[in-house]
Amino acid sequence: MRGAPDSPLGSVRAFPPLCFKLRTGFFLLLLEGTRRERRPPHSRRCPRVRPARPQPRRQKPKMLTRKIKLWDINAHITCRLCSGYLIDATTVTECLHTFCRSCLVKYLEENNTCPTCRIVIHQSHPLQYIGHDRTMQDIVYKLVPGLQEAEMRKQREFYHKLGMEVPGDIKGETCSAKQHLDPHRNGETKADDSSNKEAAEEKQEEDNDYHRSDEQVSICLECNSSKLRGLKRKWIRCSAQATVLHLKKFIAKKLNLSSFNELDILCNEEILGKDHTLKFVVVTRWRFKKAPLLLHYRPKMDLL
Repeated sequence: MRGAPDSPLGSVRAFPPLCFKLRTGFFLLLLEGTRRERRPPHSRRCPRVRPARPQPRRQKPKMLTRKIKLWDINAHITCRLCSGYLIDATTVTECLHTFCRSCLVKYLEENNTCPTCRIVIHQSHPLQYIGHDRTMQDIVYKLVPGLQEAEMRKQREFYHKLGMEVPGDIKGETCSAKQHLDPHRNGETKADDSSNKEAAEEKQEEDNDYHRSDEQVSICLECNSSKLRGLKRKWIRCSAQATVLHLKKFIAKKLNLSSFNELDILCNEEILGKDHTLKFVVVTRWRFKKAPLLLHYRPKMDLL
């Protein structure tokens, strides 16, 4: 006779299945814990991370072009002595202030300080510590429209007024200035410009005269020391654009010297700078004297 569920006999008969279920559940829990312990750390599930919302792309700031008036930069491209645009720009090596060459040379005839900062350039030979600044002069010519052409025109008028032949370097600079300022004049194309440029280069190579068409200067080179011998041919004639450095190299080669830096060249007992052109020396040291230009050379002496 089967017992009712509420009877003691029914409770006893239902106890074994209950124990089996409890043992089975405990065994499954134990097995799951063992698997978790054996699972490598990297295989565990990471917490779920929500994908970030896409950020809007930042737009790059637009480059703003600013127009600068020529008046705003005049202070940097004008000469403090004449208040005009720099012509034949010359820079003082001690303080890097720039002036027109003619203005600076005229000023240094009676002074030995910089016109801007009043620093002493040199006690006795300030002209040796100035140099031609081609970079600054190119900047001035490019910033100021028509300045280079106007300057070349004034120089040509000056030579015509004196009845002298215009040097070839002035003619060449004028032509190059016109080509630089207006390269596509009269509707010329790039192909025409390149062909004209090639033709001009070929013509220049054919007509290369080694500056014989430049303004010429007659020079007499005398030895001023007993430690050096004199030149066999001391009378020479060369371009006015030649520098004192060229003369030093010429003398060193003729005398078989190891270095041209061992020489000093003087005019009127004053040492000349290596960057001075012969035209500059004639204008500043030999202005009212007859040709030839008399120069002396001697071994270099260190100035204290």
